[in-house]
Amino acid sequence: MHPFRAAVEANDFSTLPSIFAEDVVFRSPIAHRPYEGREMVALILGAVTQVFEDFEYEKEISDGDDHALVFRARVGDLELQGCDFLHANADGLIDEFTVMLRPLKATTAFAEKMGAMFAAAMQQQEAGQ
Repeated sequence: MHPFRAAVEANDFSTLPSIFAEDVVFRSPIAHRPYEGREMVALILGAVTQVFEDFEYEKEISDGDDHALVFRARVGDLELQGCDFLHANADGLIDEFTVMLRPLKATTAFAEKMGAMFAAAMQQQEAGQ
């Protein structure tokens, strides 16, 4: 089992930054540009955990440094399916993280809720600095 999956399934989100490369690139299904840096990715994933309900990984596919983690979740009464695509660098740290989601209606609901959660998380982060 990939360490990212193990941390998510154990609800141990505090360990996630330690498995990301400092310069990790995160590509979201709802953002136009990628996000960079382990702290930013941890902030995003923290918000995601508050939006997804009944999150569950269904399958893991690995090929060397590349991993695909297929999952299901709910946003309100809408079910969605997605996949986390991870790439590990030579040190075994995640340096690329891409998320795909479907269907469109559930993805749109996710985008709306995520926008509000992300804005609140960014305000909290700025207030703490």
